[in-house]
Amino acid sequence: MKTLKEISGSNMAVMIYFYSPGCSACKILRPKVREMVSDNFPGIAFHEVNAAEHPMITAEASVFASPAILVFFEGKEYLRESKYISVDQLKNKISRYYDLLFS
Repeated sequence: MKTLKEISGSNMAVMIYFYSPGCSACKILRPKVREMVSDNFPGIAFHEVNAAEHPMITAEASVFASPAILVFFEGKEYLRESKYISVDQLKNKISRYYDLLFS
């Protein structure tokens, strides 16, 4: 797996979804987030990171709870959400900067 810097700088907009295999909330939320990104933000490159399989990148990102979502625009972290995540609120937060960048 690449480093956090390589992933976050791989595209103008990047979302990284950190999850743990035993996390039931992660399993339920992941397809909803993936669908939200594909339906609303085609310019965002979506990456999934299994925290158990990739502890180095998880530590590099300072992710300590699952699920965790990091959003990068132009290589800089714009948004970080963890644990109790509302897909609608996440969509609204991303929209603000995404619309400026891609309009």
